[in-house]
Amino acid sequence: MTNAQATADQRHRDYLRAALSTAAEHFGLTLSGAPVFGWHDRTIGSRAIAADSRRWLRVTAENYRWASGDHWSGNADAAAITDLPKPRLIDVCEWDEPPDRLRAELMTLLPGEVCSPTDELRARLDLPPQWWSDLRRALDHLARKRTSRVAVDQATITRRLAVFFGDAVDPIVREWTTTHGDLHWSNLLAPQLGIVDWESWGSAPVGLDAATLYCHSILVPETAECVRTAFADQLDTPDGVRSQLYAAARLLLRIERGDHPDLAVPLHRHALSLIGQS
Repeated sequence: MTNAQATADQRHRDYLRAALSTAAEHFGLTLSGAPVFGWHDRTIGSRAIAADSRRWLRVTAENYRWASGDHWSGNADAAAITDLPKPRLIDVCEWDEPPDRLRAELMTLLPGEVCSPTDELRARLDLPPQWWSDLRRALDHLARKRTSRVAVDQATITRRLAVFFGDAVDPIVREWTTTHGDLHWSNLLAPQLGIVDWESWGSAPVGLDAATLYCHSILVPETAECVRTAFADQLDTPDGVRSQLYAAARLLLRIERGDHPDLAVPLHRHALSLIGQS
């Protein structure tokens, strides 16, 4: 990273910190704890105190061109889902700082801590069987929810699989369901199960959440095997194989852009083991 890039990155983080303070003042909150930055510093979040209650405050900064649609309103749309271990949305405010639009979301604070500070898992997790059962039950319950939101569509799956695997994979999804859409280890809490960051939820192939979690576990074989055990009935179906290949391709695209390069070889090996099963 060049000095100029480092300076620009620091300036952007300062901008997000200021936006977080603006949102806290708007909601009458006192920020507590260190701020947490999201993927590529698109978001910032922090614990906060309102009177005698603990909250989570999250601010997203997005260029006007992208500040709309399912992704922009995902956490608000998920407020209709009240029977899963997820935060409850309390309030929202938006404001403009050209060329960005900013969105602050005030949510309840779930117990527990994130399973990993990074999306991909890099150390073994000792999660009890009950945690895995609760995760499976929650995702099965989510699958039965009806929504017009789309996490990923057939055209995207077809294009992504063709780019990475040519004609070796049949891309046509047979069964669709409602998914979280971005189920990785920094979106999961323990020891009590919590599922956060609902920006991307919507319809997707059966098995996509399990496939995404498996691919993000691939550096820790013991935990990857726990994912497989909990979701084998989904992962071992044709749509589950397609979902794993799509999740691998999505991560490989991020590797091309500089993220977690050490996942490249194990992801390729896993994808090769799946070719021919779809």
